[in-house]
Amino acid sequence: MAAEEQESGRGFRVQDRRRFSPETGEPRGEAEAAKLQENAGEEQPTERSAKDREAHEAYSHSHEPISFSSFILGLITQALMFLGEVAPPPGQTKQVDLGAARQMIDLLAILKEKTKGNLDAAEDAMLENALYDLRIRYVEIAKKNH
Repeated sequence: MAAEEQESGRGFRVQDRRRFSPETGEPRGEAEAAKLQENAGEEQPTERSAKDREAHEAYSHSHEPISFSSFILGLITQALMFLGEVAPPPGQTKQVDLGAARQMIDLLAILKEKTKGNLDAAEDAMLENALYDLRIRYVEIAKKNH
């Protein structure tokens, strides 16, 4: 595995920054300690860091920043998927996971409580309406499944 990481340019570098010599246990000399500190501050350019930079630039240019509303809509969609209210991808069957749905609903409730007073009117209304709707759907589906 280590050979694969070195061949592909991935992996990591371990640098000994201990103040004491591993061989003798004695404090390292000032020159050796200074050299270790100097090397620790140097950024070693690697093939992976260049790839990471390219990926980050491509990602940041192709997407708009996420808003609180779109974040909440994503959580709502997940809850609806767990309730079986969203059509599954082609070739997959509809599945209901009430435990996961309840966790998503509880997560939305926590967000509503923790963001109280910090949301604009539209965000607050969206969250309130979504929680009401999801809770009603959850109860109806839970009754059907028991």
